[in-house]
Amino acid sequence: MNANKMTEQLSVFLTKTEVKAHDLEHKRKLAFNIQKYNDSVVKGKQQFANLDIAREKAKNIKWKTIENLDKYLEQFEKNFTARGGKVIWAETADEALQAVLQICQEKNTKQVVKAKSMVTEEIHLNDFLAQHGIDSVETDLGEYIQQLDGEAPYHIVTPAMHKSKEDVARVFHDKLGTEANLTPPEITKIARRNLRAKYITAGVGITGGNFLLADIGGVCVSENEGNGRLSTTFPSTQIAIVGIEKLLPSINDLQLFWPLLATYGTGQNVTVYNTIFSGPRKTDETDGPQEMYVILLDNGRTNLLRNEVRESMYCIRCGSCLNACPVYKNIGGHAYGATYSGPIGSVITPHLKGMEEYKHLSYASSLCGNCTEVCPLKINIHGMLLENRAIAVEARLNSNLENFSWGLWKRAMLSRRLMNAAGPGIKNSVINKLFKNSWGQHRGEIHFAEQSFNKLWKERKN
Repeated sequence: MNANKMTEQLSVFLTKTEVKAHDLEHKRKLAFNIQKYNDSVVKGKQQFANLDIAREKAKNIKWKTIENLDKYLEQFEKNFTARGGKVIWAETADEALQAVLQICQEKNTKQVVKAKSMVTEEIHLNDFLAQHGIDSVETDLGEYIQQLDGEAPYHIVTPAMHKSKEDVARVFHDKLGTEANLTPPEITKIARRNLRAKYITAGVGITGGNFLLADIGGVCVSENEGNGRLSTTFPSTQIAIVGIEKLLPSINDLQLFWPLLATYGTGQNVTVYNTIFSGPRKTDETDGPQEMYVILLDNGRTNLLRNEVRESMYCIRCGSCLNACPVYKNIGGHAYGATYSGPIGSVITPHLKGMEEYKHLSYASSLCGNCTEVCPLKINIHGMLLENRAIAVEARLNSNLENFSWGLWKRAMLSRRLMNAAGPGIKNSVINKLFKNSWGQHRGEIHFAEQSFNKLWKERKN
């Protein structure tokens, strides 16, 4: 691809950000919901006697896991299959989709219920199943709202964060024919009634997985509404689609990771429903699926094992970096054009979906470092965004104009003589004209001082 040509993804990104960055109502809703999150997190952190040590320990555990990923994946498969479960290895999204389709067709089901799962959004599972006559319904309330409205999730943890209660009432009125201006409790009752009918008729229940436990062969699912348990109890077949990076060595690690995920994700001490699935129903058990599958998804994740961005595989998808990012707060989740938005999404998406098309996301950052500061595992997110930029340049994916411009800038910055050669009038003219349609579009003109600091300093010394 010609590096001088604007990619389709970059064009869409610029168009969306131009709209959202100046949508004051959108920013008001986002600021309101993020502030509620921030207030809760402050309280949640109080459960830790020494939060810094907890974060360091969690990071070390994930470091150990990713360094021995192959061993732990094999250990998980061995222990899960020993309890009657079935493991499917999917290198690509298409392999995962085909595996799900085959299971649904074997079970002769046309109805699927799905608990909240970002990885199924990543592979666009709902759309794929719809193309084959299978109805896949989101059972998480936020995801259900987004599905009704025909939108992708807006946030890793809070799918409908950008919607007010009035917006949600409008969606239910437009899509379900309910009365206008329903209250949140009324909306919840309607969703509960509609979804319970789906649980009963669904032949297959699908979840993601917050963690995989290698030592017991378990899949952990954390949620706050009970929909995850209903999605895995009523259907006769359960499928968990989980990224290979979600591994933890031991069930004992959950005493650290469950509180960290809850605190940094929603501000809770612990999520309301925390479930470990270790296989299908046993003969002496009264509930649970008759068959259980785990699809271990790569889909570009092994690309993240390169040294520059390996830490990104430690991510537990708490969403805290999104809430802290000044860029995300201005442009929102949909502008990124990717399943994983915000700082961590900007790190991993170019490696999951292609650096050529998505390198621009790594530039959607001020590099302020707040994302790294709030990460429960102290992942060096802003450092990896900078690494992504270097990777793109080394691969010659930047434009000739960009190379030329930075070459001139570098040469000028290394020479005081060149910096002083142009007077303030020339600098004003060049800057205000050259960046008129970018920097200057929403800002006043720049006016350089009559005397540079260098000249003022010389005069002062004399």
